[in-house]
Amino acid sequence: MSESLPTSKPATPMKSSRLESVDLLRGVVMVIMALDHVRDFWSEALFKDPTDLKTTTAGIFLTRWITHYCAPTFIFLAGTGAFLSGNRGKTKPELSWFLLTRGLWLAFFEVTFNRAAWMFNYDFHHHGAGVFWAIGWSMVVLSVLVYLPTSTVTTFGVVMIAFHNLLDGLTAQDVGLPEWLWMILHRPGDATVVGDYTFGTGYCLIPWTGVMAAGYGFGSLLLLQPEVRRREVFGLGAALTLAFVGLRAANVYGDPSPWVRQQSQEPEKLFAFLSFLNCTKYPPSLQYLLMTLGPAIMALAIFDRPLGPLARPFIIFGRVPMFFYILHIPLIHGGAVLLDYLRFGWSPLWPHGPWELSKDNVPSGFGISLPMVYVVWLAVLLILYPACRWFAQVKARRRDTWLSYI
Repeated sequence: MSESLPTSKPATPMKSSRLESVDLLRGVVMVIMALDHVRDFWSEALFKDPTDLKTTTAGIFLTRWITHYCAPTFIFLAGTGAFLSGNRGKTKPELSWFLLTRGLWLAFFEVTFNRAAWMFNYDFHHHGAGVFWAIGWSMVVLSVLVYLPTSTVTTFGVVMIAFHNLLDGLTAQDVGLPEWLWMILHRPGDATVVGDYTFGTGYCLIPWTGVMAAGYGFGSLLLLQPEVRRREVFGLGAALTLAFVGLRAANVYGDPSPWVRQQSQEPEKLFAFLSFLNCTKYPPSLQYLLMTLGPAIMALAIFDRPLGPLARPFIIFGRVPMFFYILHIPLIHGGAVLLDYLRFGWSPLWPHGPWELSKDNVPSGFGISLPMVYVVWLAVLLILYPACRWFAQVKARRRDTWLSYI
């Protein structure tokens, strides 16, 4: 990943073209993301930690685990998209300004509209932040980094990803920062900001900013000729995946929660395997990022070829990810509320988010089975597809500035 374009077999300029493989991968992770959010609102196992191997089932664990690919892939590709945008003709100042303004918009969106959509209420005394918070502020950081050589940006990202676990266990007092600032940077939770106003997040900015910076550097590989690009990209993804297997097996570094044999679970071998996959997401450990980005990068190489009609819906979703997100949370949340009213005459999800519920404040029989979660997920995708296809067509034929922010 270097500053200049490869000198051998230069690629055709990409000023107006899109790599459909990137859209396809982004669309796949958006579809998987919707599954996780349906599970959040609809599952009868809402009150169980899906990754707690003492109480979960293999089906629930794997339904949660597959969605781990969403945030790392999306943030990584956001960095890649920034690099490709610069290669298509944006000057450094234009790219920097876009990243700065879009990043601030996404951070604002997270603590306003998105919070309200998830919770169906708004508590001015407590603000929580999710994935758009990490994406937004990572873009703000990248808006400065783009003035540096691509190799320097890449090194910044890789170093942050590789070594941030050295910060595990450090408290705000240890690093000399206010509690709320250290929580935002690396220690997930809630903290008082001022008076009785609190803020909480699991999407700490270290190492998510590193993931986006690494994705920016990765974009240089996509300028290679297709046959070379596929080989290099697949090789990188395979190397990262093998690095995960080696680090995880060693149980020495890269995740605060080592895997253990599950002698009390049946079948033992299956749950030992699930423990091997059960890496830390908040904040994302080195092992977690290797486990998710490695296969995602390999998938990008596999998708980098002529695509059949079955790929088109995913490409559509991948071209309008923000629009998809804005629609799908109110749809999933509102649908769960409607089902509750039809079944019980009231809904604990109105006006509450799923994390505000407990077994004591929900009706008997609340939620649906895991197979039905998958049915609802497919229904959500079918409902969203026409609107996303329409908006993708709007973005394809118009160049209004505001469209680039949605």
